[in-house]
Amino acid sequence: MNEAASKSTSGNDALTGGVERLDVEPVNKPEKRNLYKARDPIYPKRVRGAYRRLKWVIMVLTLGVYYLVPWIRWPRGPSEPDQAVLIDFPGSRFYFFFIEIWPDELYYVTGLLILAALGLFLATALFGRIWCGYSCPQTVWTDLYIAVERMVEGDRNQRIKLDRAPWSATKLRKKATKHALWILIGMATGGAWILYFHDAPSLARDFFVGRAPFSAYFYFTLLTFTTYVFAGSMREQVCTYMCPWPRIQAALTDADTLQVTYRKDRGEPRGAHKKGDPWDGRGDCVSCRACVAACPMGIDIRDGLQLECINCALCIDACDSIMEKVGRPRGLIAYDTDANIASRAYGGASSYRFVRPRVFLYLGALVLVSAIMLFSFTSRATMNLSVQRDRAPPFVLLSDGAVRNAYTIKITNRDNVPRDFILTFTADADFAVGGVGDGVINNAMNITIDGDETRPLRLFLTLPRDEIAAARLPVKVTARDETGIEASVGTVFLSEAK
Repeated sequence: MNEAASKSTSGNDALTGGVERLDVEPVNKPEKRNLYKARDPIYPKRVRGAYRRLKWVIMVLTLGVYYLVPWIRWPRGPSEPDQAVLIDFPGSRFYFFFIEIWPDELYYVTGLLILAALGLFLATALFGRIWCGYSCPQTVWTDLYIAVERMVEGDRNQRIKLDRAPWSATKLRKKATKHALWILIGMATGGAWILYFHDAPSLARDFFVGRAPFSAYFYFTLLTFTTYVFAGSMREQVCTYMCPWPRIQAALTDADTLQVTYRKDRGEPRGAHKKGDPWDGRGDCVSCRACVAACPMGIDIRDGLQLECINCALCIDACDSIMEKVGRPRGLIAYDTDANIASRAYGGASSYRFVRPRVFLYLGALVLVSAIMLFSFTSRATMNLSVQRDRAPPFVLLSDGAVRNAYTIKITNRDNVPRDFILTFTADADFAVGGVGDGVINNAMNITIDGDETRPLRLFLTLPRDEIAAARLPVKVTARDETGIEASVGTVFLSEAK
C-alpha cells in the first residue's frame, strides 16, 4: 500500500512538474450589501430667538392664506361665481380677485410661473436658500408637525426617551394623540385644497353628505396622505432626496451670497470651556453641539455649506443663547458670506456686495417679464372672434349655379355684462350672407351676447358663379360692439377655378 501510494505520489509530482500543490480555499461569495439605509430619526430641540419668532410669523401668515383664501368673496357679474380665488374647470375660468383668465390666456399662468422662478433665482443669489428655510410648504408643514409633536411628547430629550422606552399605556396614548392631530392637520390641508376648485360654502355642505364630486374626495385623500407622510415621517428626506432645488441652487449662489454660516475664523480652534478659563489662544466655539441639536435636518453647520442645510437659521438662535451664557459676543453662527470669511482670515474687513452681475441678470429678467405681463394684461381685448370655414366639402354648388361656403363663427364677450355686437363681412365681391337663427340685414348681423359667454354662429356666404373672379377670394369678418371696440379675422371664399 505504501509503495503504491509512493508511486502514485511520484506520478502526480511528475505531472505537476515537481511543484508542491497548495490547498485551494473555496472562493468566498461577495457579501450581500444593503443599498438602503433606514432613516435615523431627528429630534430637533426647541430654541428661542429672533429667527424662531420670524418663522412662527411666516408660518401663521402662509397657513392663514392657504386655509382662509377660498372663503373670501369677490363681487362679479350675476352669472359669475363670487369666490375671490377659484380654478373653475367646469366653467373654463381661473378667477383671482379682479383678474379673470380664459382658457386661451393660459400664457398668463406661464408668465406667473416664470416670474416666480426668476424671483426665486434672485432671492437665492442674494440670501441663499431663504425660500427653503422659511416659506417652502414642506418646511412650513414640517414645522407645524414638529410643534404638535413637541406639545404632545415633550422636547428633544423627552421624545428620545419615549421612543426608546418599551410600549406602555402612556406611550400608546401619546403616540396615538400625536398621529391623530397630524391626520387632522392633513385633512384640513386636503380640505382647503379642494375648495380652490369649487365654490367653498357649497362644497363644504356637499362634502359631508356625500354629494361632492369624486375628484373632491380623491384629492382630499391624496393631500391628506401626502401631508401626513411628508411632514410627519419623511421630513428632511423630502428636502434631501426628493426636491431638486438643493442641487440647482448651487449654480445660483457665489462667494458673496449671504447664507447661514459658521464663522470658523472666530470659532476655531474649538473645544470645551470651563467657567473662569481664559479665552486666549482658542476660538469661541465650546463644542456644545447646541446647533446640531436644534437643526431640523440633523447636520452640523460647522462642517461648512452642505446640501442638506435649508438656511432656517435655528442654529443661529441656539448658538447665540450659548454665547450669552459663556459671556462671548453673539453671531458665531450668523448670516455671512464666504468672501467675508476669506477676507477676515487675511486680516481684512467684512463687506456685503449685493450688487453683482448675476443679481443684475436676474433682476433685469424679472423686470422685463413683469413689464411684458403688465402690458399684455392691460391691453388685452374684452372680446374674441374666431372664424372656421368648413373643409368638407370646401364649397357647395347650388341648383342655380351659385357657390356657397359655410362658416362657424364664435364671438366671446369677456365682460361680465351683456353686449350688443354687429357682425359684418368685407370682400371684393357682393356676397349674399345667410345665417341660422338671427336675421341678417344688409349683409350684417346684430347679436346680443351675455357676459362671460361665447356665442357660436352658423353663417353662409353665397356668390353667383358669373361673379366669381378667382378660386380663392379673401374675406374679412368684423365684430364691433356699441362702444366701437372691434375685432377682425381674415378668411377665404373657395370655389372652382375658372
